[in-house]
Amino acid sequence: MKPMAWMTAGALIALASAANAQTAAAPKTVRPDQLVFRELYKELVEINTTLSVGSCTAAAEAMGARLKAAGYPEADVKVVVEPKHPREGSLVAVLRGTDAKTPPMLLLAHIDVVEAKREDWTRDPFKLVEENGYFYGRGTSDDKAQAAIWVDSLVRLKQAGFKPKRDIKMALTCGEESEGYNGIEDLVKNHRPLVDAAFALNEGASGVLDEQGKAVVLEVQAGEKVYQDFTLTVTNPGGHSSRPASPNAIYQLAAALDRIGAYKFPPRFNDATRGYFTQMQPRVTPEQAAAMKALVADINDPAALAVVTKDATWNSMLRTTCVATMVSAGHAPNALPQRATANINCRILPGTPIDEVKAKLTELAADPAVAVTLAHDSKPASPPPPLTPAIMGPIQKNAAKVWPGVPILPVMATGATDAVHTSAAGIPTYGVTGLFHGPEGTGAHGLNERMRVKSLYEGRDFLYGLIQDYAGGK
Repeated sequence: MKPMAWMTAGALIALASAANAQTAAAPKTVRPDQLVFRELYKELVEINTTLSVGSCTAAAEAMGARLKAAGYPEADVKVVVEPKHPREGSLVAVLRGTDAKTPPMLLLAHIDVVEAKREDWTRDPFKLVEENGYFYGRGTSDDKAQAAIWVDSLVRLKQAGFKPKRDIKMALTCGEESEGYNGIEDLVKNHRPLVDAAFALNEGASGVLDEQGKAVVLEVQAGEKVYQDFTLTVTNPGGHSSRPASPNAIYQLAAALDRIGAYKFPPRFNDATRGYFTQMQPRVTPEQAAAMKALVADINDPAALAVVTKDATWNSMLRTTCVATMVSAGHAPNALPQRATANINCRILPGTPIDEVKAKLTELAADPAVAVTLAHDSKPASPPPPLTPAIMGPIQKNAAKVWPGVPILPVMATGATDAVHTSAAGIPTYGVTGLFHGPEGTGAHGLNERMRVKSLYEGRDFLYGLIQDYAGGK
């Protein structure tokens, strides 16, 4: 998962004051079924799935073997391997439903992980270590916790004789952490029947703990911004620097960057962000609460916008943002530049056409000498999924069982997950994990990645119940 955060420090402190917050202390006892799950989790974490030397295919085969051992037929458990990427295989599986007219649901997780060097870590990153209330290891949080829970849930449902009304599909994929081959992208393009669904559950949101380990909010992600880089290029003949001449490619580019930097894209709400700023009002400062209330009533209220968008996270949730991140110019210190380029990184609100943003950058550059082009292939501009009662009801029901009184907060990610591919394929995708972490974070992508033991076991219970409620049946 690409790093993202939407809880500001001030908001977290305010949330922590809620009287109904739940303590997230380490579990005193471990149930027998949790011990079984721990072994599955351990096996998955200890299979190296880095792009450099690891194998998602090996992990997919290991998890597939567990499903077959639980009674799944060969036809319902498939390891899909693209020949050009033999170590980047995906596992797809299905628990068949009883009603063919009820469309399937999809459980999605990625099993590839970011690189981890043993010499940098306190512990071996590819050995699961339980210590002081945490599980340590690469992927313990991102994203093998949820992947293990999906496999474990399918095993438990099969062993319990559960008969879902709808098919419960699962896809454990590779390539989310890298820029090359992507497993879910391949599946939706080339193996659509295996993953086609009415909706999908994915990573992307979590639960938040305060500094005392109290659960203060459970997040549900509905939508994420689209990542897109644009290249600005200015060229001219150049010449000798002892004879300065106009135009100068560097000055032209700098002027265009100034205009782009001064522009603010218009704010816009979707279901998630409107819900977020509505529900955050009791949990922020009085000034912020008043501004949020005014903004929900009129998103173009200038005074309210000025208050809310002081916070960089809130600002990025409300509008498309574009920022210069790299500049390159000139070919010699004693020569006028023949070329000047800049990279503009945009995080685009879901549903906004990429061409619309490109046209706005061209307009802002306001110079025909400044060419604006896509730096790479564009991602689809998918609308955010709706937060309907059919989606939110089961989340609220199961959250109340595990974390009574803890509020549920809809969010839109300013980063990106594999939901970009499923959403573009017409599969509404929601970030629902039930995995809580505190201000110290999880170390995802960094050193000594970890997952709270209690958080993992509670998230497992939450998701197991959630799957059953979405699937129907008995």
